[in-house]
Amino acid sequence: MVQPPPARSLGQIGLIVGAATSLSKLGGLVRQLALAAAFGIGPAYDAYNYAYVVPGFLLILLGGINGPFHSAMVSVLAKRDRQQARQLLETINTMVATVLLLVTVALVLGADLVIDVTVPGLALAGKETTRQLAVVQVRLMAPLALLAGLVGLGFGALNAADAFWLPSLSPLLSSGAVLAGLGWLWWRLGADMGAPDQALLGGIVLGLSTTVGGLLQWLVQLPAMGRLGLGWPRLRWRWRDRGVWEVLRVMGPATLSSGMLYIAVFTDLFFASLLPRQGVAAGLTYANLLVQTPLGIVSSMVLLPLLPALSRLVRARDGEGFRRQLRWGLMVSIAAMLPMGALLMVLAEPLIRTIYGHGAFDSQAAELVGALLVAYGLGMPAYLARDVLVRSFYALEDAVTPFRVSAVSIGLNVVLDWGLTGGPTPAGPVLPFSFGAPGLVLATMGVNMIAALVLMIRLKAHELSLPWRPLLRDGLALLLATGAGSLAAALTSRLVAWPRGFVGGVLELLVSAGLGVVSYVLLAQHLRVAEAEELLQLLRRRLRGCAGPVSGPEAR
Repeated sequence: MVQPPPARSLGQIGLIVGAATSLSKLGGLVRQLALAAAFGIGPAYDAYNYAYVVPGFLLILLGGINGPFHSAMVSVLAKRDRQQARQLLETINTMVATVLLLVTVALVLGADLVIDVTVPGLALAGKETTRQLAVVQVRLMAPLALLAGLVGLGFGALNAADAFWLPSLSPLLSSGAVLAGLGWLWWRLGADMGAPDQALLGGIVLGLSTTVGGLLQWLVQLPAMGRLGLGWPRLRWRWRDRGVWEVLRVMGPATLSSGMLYIAVFTDLFFASLLPRQGVAAGLTYANLLVQTPLGIVSSMVLLPLLPALSRLVRARDGEGFRRQLRWGLMVSIAAMLPMGALLMVLAEPLIRTIYGHGAFDSQAAELVGALLVAYGLGMPAYLARDVLVRSFYALEDAVTPFRVSAVSIGLNVVLDWGLTGGPTPAGPVLPFSFGAPGLVLATMGVNMIAALVLMIRLKAHELSLPWRPLLRDGLALLLATGAGSLAAALTSRLVAWPRGFVGGVLELLVSAGLGVVSYVLLAQHLRVAEAEELLQLLRRRLRGCAGPVSGPEAR
């Protein structure tokens, strides 16, 4: 079997994944710092975020950790020996590469149409330069469509073979490629690299370096797959293999379901392009990175080992174990996301000033990103809770339910985006009130909360529903602890006369966030929320470099 050995617990896997993901997120943060200092919310980077809509959507959807390709390969290959897994992987790779090669060609030939359809606001007066740059960048990043599918399939196969660190570490290669491109641009232009008259060259470098990063992610997995007996790239046309249809049965609806989730990104940028303010797309990206850094670490630590564990419990027909494992994943996620989101909200100003406040990143950019970060902080718990519940349905080989929920979510997201941003149209706003750009983030939060509730209810169809009363009780306890922690952090940040500059900002963040976390942990322990204690144990072991088991559901 290609499944992980029983001796390795969820806690051990979580430590490996968490460490690798932390390095990748650190690389992403450094990349974003360099982009902020080089371009701010100027036309080169603003256009890049619009151009990245389709290629990046495919890279995240198909090639991302916990994406549908990854999840389908893990759930199916974990039940097969290495030879069967290798043959099945070769066939699926051939099928996916054929389809995505056609998608790549279509993106190159139809780049103008892609931009005009996805972000029509760039055709308005004053945004022509941004549109031209976006078209060029779509063509440069089109190969990501092909690379995305290959990366997602390969990483799914590696996870099924108990190789977790490489998939979690590989995004560091993409960050490195972009940083190398920025380094070359700085060598050529120096401090003028972000000037408006150099926007075309900056946009080309961003597009090319992003594609090179995707290529490196695919190349780095090949030696590992060969070493694990999963083979090297090879064409195989065994379409009638029963395993192929088993993969497609999970992958097809899962891709549509997850794709609908990421259509929220399309919707957000569609309405962002219609807002009169410049730089909204860049601002969304800067704020989103500060959210995704902690969110990605916790997500990988919980979701990566959770899906194989739930799949094994389903195969063993252990319903009670499934409920315990699902509750563990859900409550650990909420226990981590509530304080993280609250700290991002109350410490938004010093965080942005310290991290981004350099070079071309001016006060207007700081004000925009700060407002967006507050909105993102509100939605972090709902985002991860929805992901945990979706994985539980994948483990049950029920991709239809998440698909239906996501289909309804699309329409709801469009309505909320339109309403919370004041009803923007090419002719101007329709509604008399508006949250502006933060309304786009608040709309996504509302969609995720409703979707998570629906998925919880739909578990009843599989006779695996979780008891609501303990969840609500522990959730309210965590919310109370979060309030105490965020209050401690806010008072520390505002009442102390912190020194200015980068060092002073780091000191303010460390002390304020530290007191906030300590207050949260002490109250959560006092209120006896079991998963909060388990999360604390997991983090303690990680800080000590210990690989021993944690007191999670599998260890009990």
